[in-house]
Amino acid sequence: MADLYFDSVWLRPSRARSGQPSLSREQIVRAAVELLDAEGAAGLSMRRLGAKLDAGATSLYWHVANKDDLLELVVDEVMGEIYVPEAGDTGWRTGITILADATRTMLLRHPWMISLLGAKPTIGPNAMRNGERIVALLSAAGFEGFEISYVSSMINAHAIGSTTIQSATRAVLKNSGRPAADLVAEIEPYLEQLGPDHPHYDEWRRANSVAAVDPERVLDESFSFGLERLLDGLEQWLSAGRPAGPAKNAA
Repeated sequence: MADLYFDSVWLRPSRARSGQPSLSREQIVRAAVELLDAEGAAGLSMRRLGAKLDAGATSLYWHVANKDDLLELVVDEVMGEIYVPEAGDTGWRTGITILADATRTMLLRHPWMISLLGAKPTIGPNAMRNGERIVALLSAAGFEGFEISYVSSMINAHAIGSTTIQSATRAVLKNSGRPAADLVAEIEPYLEQLGPDHPHYDEWRRANSVAAVDPERVLDESFSFGLERLLDGLEQWLSAGRPAGPAKNAA
């Protein structure tokens, strides 16, 4: 498994275009992204990609050795949609907020990306550019050593977790062809029946009109609320002189 992980397309030079001037790696990657957006990870194959590009397998394999290489290229392509401000352009809280929002927006636009994260090292040019800016931004704020990695992982985890739930909710609503209120109404009788056994939840549900809420709005607000509280905690931790904890002890 380790060999498969480190057998990265970025560790091998790309082939020159001279043999196949009519089709570039960039064209192949863009078409793969379009196919993934339309049909998800299960809909991508080299055969279907060739049909979309009106090209034979030989043309594809000239530039991309296999599907694993293609997926690595695709991951870095959409990583390019994430904007990370330069360290001198804004404060660290604003910069990290922009990063988190951009990451979440990218993942909602390309929900198939979630299943690919971590499958291969993210060392392509777009990922490395983002990493460089994140390190610079957090270093300028006063984070040190592995604290920078921990903060980056924390923000990514929040964005990925939020996106996973929201993407699943969108898929359910799309497949059902019905508004969220209809689906919630179907389980209302069940929740009413359980009310006496769960009085705190039942009181909260009734007081907040859960059945009437817009799930997209609530999930958007939940992400923003969680991000702000994470940044509050990090800011307080920094200003308090880094109280002892895993990040401090690991340095």
